[in-house]
Amino acid sequence: MAENELQFARDRCQTLIDRIHRLPSLATSCSRTLLKLALSELHFLCRSPPPSTLSLSVNVGHLEAVVYLLEQPFVTAVSRVCKPISVSSSSSSSKAFTIHVDVVCTVNKNPVWIIASHRNPKYLSWDLYSKSRIERLLGAARSAQISRPSSILLFFSRGLGDFFLEKICDEFGAFEVDFCEELEGDWINVLQTSYKDSLFLEIKVDRNSECGSMQESVVDSVGLELQEQEEQTKVNLDDDGFCSLISRIKIWSLKAKPDGDLINFDTTALIALVSGISNGCSEKLLATPEIELRQRFKGNVEFVIAQVLSEIQNPIHAELAGVISGKRGMICESVLAEFKELVSLCGGSNEKLRADKILKCLMVVPDSPSERVMWLPTTRKLALKNKVVFGTGDHWHAPTLTANMAFVRAVSQTGMSLSTIEHRPRALTGD
Repeated sequence: MAENELQFARDRCQTLIDRIHRLPSLATSCSRTLLKLALSELHFLCRSPPPSTLSLSVNVGHLEAVVYLLEQPFVTAVSRVCKPISVSSSSSSSKAFTIHVDVVCTVNKNPVWIIASHRNPKYLSWDLYSKSRIERLLGAARSAQISRPSSILLFFSRGLGDFFLEKICDEFGAFEVDFCEELEGDWINVLQTSYKDSLFLEIKVDRNSECGSMQESVVDSVGLELQEQEEQTKVNLDDDGFCSLISRIKIWSLKAKPDGDLINFDTTALIALVSGISNGCSEKLLATPEIELRQRFKGNVEFVIAQVLSEIQNPIHAELAGVISGKRGMICESVLAEFKELVSLCGGSNEKLRADKILKCLMVVPDSPSERVMWLPTTRKLALKNKVVFGTGDHWHAPTLTANMAFVRAVSQTGMSLSTIEHRPRALTGD
């Protein structure tokens, strides 16, 4: 291979390594895997004697395509990158097997597996390679319990020939998706020039979605209650910051079914909304004598003061406004029961009033955790009650707004991609 070609390949590797270091919000384990692969590629290209043209690895292009995907704003909650997934077959007589997946993540609030191909479309073989690989992928996805995706996304960075495209659409029900159409605000020009011929195909793992019928039955069953809540919410909203904030939540309506605008609130999120710390009591708490604070909060004084200082520096209502504005809020029955109990035991009169108001803006749904979340082992870090709450959000394809990052990290460590939105914690103060 000519020295200038070899140097160009090395430069590509170095640029790739720099891009990996700049990837936003990627788990350390995922970054480590990508860096290991990129460095291995660079070492291969720098070895002596230099590799020949015929032996030049093609992994640089593939890794570039994977990193490009991770840079896109529609790829969120990445839990696994360029690693095989162990899948247990639904048949008790069959052993577990592994399948390679480039990215396990969430796209449009749905768990997906992404496979990237950087091969020249002229050399893609349907009968000898690609068909069997897709069949194996779909079989693994349908058998997966913990990491089960709703769809498989195939990213062909160099495009796809007409014959291959027709085959994959006819035999697997694949369809083309264009994420450029779903961008908002400053998200423009997603497809770089180097990927101008690229193609995204989506294959649904289960053709019949269970979520739609679930939503319809639940909304119908509480129709009168929702109409009543809507009228109550419109009346007597004070002009304070809390009421201004919750007025941004879109009211549920029988005429409009949820369309990707759902947010699942866990108990920590509801507490943060109604807490006195979030609603103007921070300065008052700082001025309270320490002995009184210790009588009031026992061993949690430092925890509360840290939240007060955080609130003064960065008010949480401003943070949450951008998250919940224009969204429909939901909670499951378990969250409703826990929240009411905590407010009853620890909340002051103002916090109880705010709790009543926020509940009038939210839809209460039955505990209905997704099967894949319930397949997670129940441990100290993966408590059953949290699996129910987050799993219900997953079932409804709604990200869960939470401060419970210990649970989120524990889920990520299993390889599952779960759609969540983090907020800073707040405590009830008796305000």
